[in-house]
Amino acid sequence: MSRFWAAGSSSSSGSDSSDDSSVSSSDDSSRGGGGAGGRWVMESESESSEEERVVRSAKDRAFDSFQTHVKAIRNGMKIRDFSRMQTEFDALVKVVAKSKTIIQRHGGVPRFFIRLLCDLEDFVKSSLADKVGFKKLSPAQGRALNRMKLTLRKHNKSYEAAMTEYRMNPVVSESASESESSSSSSESESDSDNDSDNDSSSSSSSDSSAPAVKKKVAASSSSSSSSSDSGSDSGSDSSSGSDNDEDSDEEWGSSSSSSSSSESEADEFAQLKGRARWLKKTTAVVEKVTKDKAGRAEARKAARDAAAAAEKAAAAAGAGPSKSLIPEKALTAATLDRKVKEVVSSRGRKGTDNRSILRQLEGLSRLAVRFGPRFEVPVLMHVVTAQFDLLRTMDDFMDAKTWKSCAGYLWRIASALEDGEEKYTLGHLSADEAADDLLATQAAVGGKMKAAAAAVAADEKLINPETGESETEDERAERIRLEKEGKMTPEELRTIIVIGSLSLHLTRLDEEYIKSLQRISPHTSEYVTRLRDEARLVELLGKAQAYYTRIGSKPEAAELAQLRVEHLYYRHDTIADQVDRAALFHETYGEAELLHPACISADADEGKSNDYSKSHPAAALGRPSVATESEAPVDSAQLITDLCTYVYKYGSDRSKTRSMLCHIFHHALHDRFLEARDLLLMSHLQDTISNAGDVSTMLLFNRMMVTMGLAAFRLGRIWDAHQCLGDVCSGRVRELLAQGVSSGRFSDKTDEQEKAERRRQTPYHMHINMDLLEACHLTSAMLLEVPNMAQAGAAGGDDTGGPRRTRVISRQFRKHHDIYDRSVFTGPPEQTRDYVMVASRALMRGDWKKCSELLGGLEVWDLIPGEESGEKIKSILVEKIKVEGLRTYLFAYSSQYDSLSLETLCKMFDMGKNEVHSVVSKMMINHELHASWDQPTGTIVLRNVEPSALQVLALQFAEKAAGLVEANERLLDAKSGTYGFRDEYWRGDGQGGRGGRGGGRGYGG
Repeated sequence: MSRFWAAGSSSSSGSDSSDDSSVSSSDDSSRGGGGAGGRWVMESESESSEEERVVRSAKDRAFDSFQTHVKAIRNGMKIRDFSRMQTEFDALVKVVAKSKTIIQRHGGVPRFFIRLLCDLEDFVKSSLADKVGFKKLSPAQGRALNRMKLTLRKHNKSYEAAMTEYRMNPVVSESASESESSSSSSESESDSDNDSDNDSSSSSSSDSSAPAVKKKVAASSSSSSSSSDSGSDSGSDSSSGSDNDEDSDEEWGSSSSSSSSSESEADEFAQLKGRARWLKKTTAVVEKVTKDKAGRAEARKAARDAAAAAEKAAAAAGAGPSKSLIPEKALTAATLDRKVKEVVSSRGRKGTDNRSILRQLEGLSRLAVRFGPRFEVPVLMHVVTAQFDLLRTMDDFMDAKTWKSCAGYLWRIASALEDGEEKYTLGHLSADEAADDLLATQAAVGGKMKAAAAAVAADEKLINPETGESETEDERAERIRLEKEGKMTPEELRTIIVIGSLSLHLTRLDEEYIKSLQRISPHTSEYVTRLRDEARLVELLGKAQAYYTRIGSKPEAAELAQLRVEHLYYRHDTIADQVDRAALFHETYGEAELLHPACISADADEGKSNDYSKSHPAAALGRPSVATESEAPVDSAQLITDLCTYVYKYGSDRSKTRSMLCHIFHHALHDRFLEARDLLLMSHLQDTISNAGDVSTMLLFNRMMVTMGLAAFRLGRIWDAHQCLGDVCSGRVRELLAQGVSSGRFSDKTDEQEKAERRRQTPYHMHINMDLLEACHLTSAMLLEVPNMAQAGAAGGDDTGGPRRTRVISRQFRKHHDIYDRSVFTGPPEQTRDYVMVASRALMRGDWKKCSELLGGLEVWDLIPGEESGEKIKSILVEKIKVEGLRTYLFAYSSQYDSLSLETLCKMFDMGKNEVHSVVSKMMINHELHASWDQPTGTIVLRNVEPSALQVLALQFAEKAAGLVEANERLLDAKSGTYGFRDEYWRGDGQGGRGGRGGGRGYGG
């Protein structure tokens, strides 16, 4: 049975193989169907048993790669696919740069590459000249064409000589390229023929050489007849053959006549399945080169030892290894500028280390100092930008070391612009100029294109036209720079062209400072240390603002003034002085913990004589302190007013709004309530803040309203305090003041909304104390609501029903009061709310002494800034509690008396006759107390008059009508923008009047 019917069987000789193939071919011609296909499979297996080794030179591989990209570019030119042309051209440039050694070794840049550059240049020019065709291009194709123009303009400068030669004689150049390509192809063919002969001879000689080679199988598709197959088989047995035989051998591989090769072939193909059994293949054998690993390790070790020895020798000679990017001896301004552009062009690329770029730019900034501000400032701007590049996400923040370094660089820029004798100004590149400059720098990344064109420009020497001597590229660039500077006017010389904006850098620096305070734990010493940087930041902003004011750039100066305001408005004068002195002390003496203990001892405080036998020498000069007597104290109110006034004139709408809020906040913080109220009412912010559209500005408005309420409370204006605090303290106080995030289990906020809310949080040192805020709000609500509740009870109704329903002043207080009343067991008060609830119970009974003791014993009053502010608050509270206790007593028990003695009331509430007379008379005038004075006896004659049913209905109707009028006024104000009349009775007189509308809108206006 023939071996074709069994994969494991094989012939014993070459003649048997040929006989079997002839028989199988005759059988196949007489038969059809699947059997013939199977026999063709086995025949192809026998024919492709011979292996072939193909060895190609590096030059052939490189030039084939060039030709592949050139062909792709020309195809793109035919179909006008500029995007593909740009991509392929970039790839071709990289391959040329990578193969620069091979190009130099084989006669320079190939002619077909120069021809492609000329054709591309002409094609791009013609495409740009065709305006009608350019308009029909898609936006992506149009951008690719423009970029191709810029790339060719920068790239072809290195090949100008070769391109000029080609344009002078294109036919000769073309023929030369053709002959060159034909010669290279003939050489490659001869090499492949020799290799194939060597393969056939080596394969037929013995099987012992087979394990010493590595087989690489590559599939190739071809068709041939059975006669050509048999011819190739017979031709392979001889030592020489025709050209057809050689071609057949190269395409299909030569067959072996030895039985050993056929057996191995059968074993190999027995493992193949399906199409892989009959596809013809070309195998190439590449000899494996054994690497001498031990020798390479020894060579690396020897190189390391030599480098270490050289470094030691240099250190011994007094000159350590140079770490500079440029040799400092031949350093010029043009060389420095070129190196800076190369480093900057690598920003943003994949695989680029941002910290490495930052280190290089910092080194270049130190080298740029010697050339003056014209070269130092642009490099520093790049350094600052590189420092901001280190932050990958929006939530990342600068660490303290990087932030201080960035602030130091910006301080150097501001000092160079303002402190020097020559007042420099910053100029900015246009968008087109910046793009052209960036493309030009990126086109020569790492000098690879120049290296690729080194073979063309090797013989060309740069000649100085003035001296006639040769010069380098750096020398020529420096000469051209000096010529340009010589033609500049003095104003142009004082203009420094930079990339970036100083004001935007300062704004970003301020944002990074706020973010760092938000992320650092406020209960650590790191937070306190970080606060020292705020004084330096404010000073830096002031220096930059002075620069923009000098050059007349008012919008940028207004933005910087607004940043200064936001770092100053929340500080009380007493705290601001201490913070500034602490920052000055740290700048002068450093950390206080590092001082010698003797400096802070008792001997240093006493300032004893220089008797070192009794005191330490370190205590001779006394305790370290900063001298502030010679410096005039800073008037913070005037400073804030000046900055805000500047923003009102030149700032944006958002800056004006925020400056107004900060100005009002600062007035209220220093108990200037009337000035703050006037600013608020004149600006109409309470009506327009809802349309601001800026959440951070709304949060600042809430902070301002709360501060105004606290200021009114400190001044004893209880009604105004409650009006300011009512809306914010009604619920979710921490969220409304940006002092906390509610991440409850049933919160409907998304992750992005929660992250955005965390970014808007106020730093801890700017927080408003929540306990103090709650105490002021509940206390003011108690002083207003307790007499109101007593009046409602005396009238025979309550807030939920009855013959007469009274207006609820504070629903928040009513809710807490009801919860406290319904509680089964009430222990001693613990929290601020508990103290206020117990005090309200005592006040309703008329026990003003217990009420004042409970409220006066709260520790939160000591948190109010200012000297003896806590004691002032306590004394004001006692007076207010007496007055409201008297009113509550009269409301609650007036129905039980026919007359009351004035002296008795004075003794009960420890008040003077004039005070009691004033309070009772005011109640009579407001129809709150139905009584009259009996002057001879000094008594109050009470009249118990019960209103009739008609009077009760009339009162209810009047209240509902008043509520409807008020709602209409609010609607009219919102739609028309005008501000309607408000009854003084409902508004109150600002001195404790009753009634009024809630919500932060009512100060009369």
